[in-house]
Amino acid sequence: MRNGKSEKNRSRRRRRRLLAVVIYVTIAVGLAWFFESQATTTVIFVRHAEKDLSVAEDPPLSAAGRQRVAELTRQLVDADVVAGIDAIYSTPFKRTRQTAEPLAARLAIPIEIYDPDDNEAVLAQILKKHKGRIILVVAHSDTVPALIADLGASKKVPAIAENEYDNIYVVSIPWFGKTKTIRLRYGTPYTGPAGEAQM
Repeated sequence: MRNGKSEKNRSRRRRRRLLAVVIYVTIAVGLAWFFESQATTTVIFVRHAEKDLSVAEDPPLSAAGRQRVAELTRQLVDADVVAGIDAIYSTPFKRTRQTAEPLAARLAIPIEIYDPDDNEAVLAQILKKHKGRIILVVAHSDTVPALIADLGASKKVPAIAENEYDNIYVVSIPWFGKTKTIRLRYGTPYTGPAGEAQM
C-alpha cells in the first residue's frame, strides 16, 4: 500500500517538475521572441553625393560624386557584421538613386523610392516594415535634418551647406528609451564656410 502511494507521489512530483520546465521554457522562448521583435531600429541618413552642376534639370552625380559613392559603399557594405543593411530608401531624383545604386547592387536589395515631400509616410513605412533592422535613407540637404527631427531624434542637426556632402547620420531607435543620433564623416571632407542649404 505504501509502495503504491509512494509511486503515485513520485509520479505527481515528476509531472509537476515537467510542467514547471515546460512553463519555464515557454516563458523563456516568449521573452526571447518579444525582445528580438522589439530590437533597436537603426536608420542611416546621407545626403546624395556631389551633383553635376552643368546639368540644370535632375542632375546626375559628378565624377567627385561617384568617387564619394564608392567610399560610402565601402563604408556601409559591412555596416552590420552579421547581416548588413536591410533596406535602402531614396528619393526619385538621379543624384539620390545613383548614390544608393552601388550599395544596393552589392547587397542585392532593391531601392525603395519615396516622396521627399512626405516625411511622415516614409518614416511610418520604415518603422512598421523594418523594425529592428538597419535602413539607409538617401535624401537631400534640406530634408535630412527634418527627417531626423521627425523620427524624434535630435532637433539640433545643423543646416547642411550647399557644398557639404560628407555627413552620415546614424539614428538609433530602441524599443525602450531615448532615440540617439550620431554624426560621422566620410570621403573628401567639407572645408568651406556654412552656406545656405540647397537640395
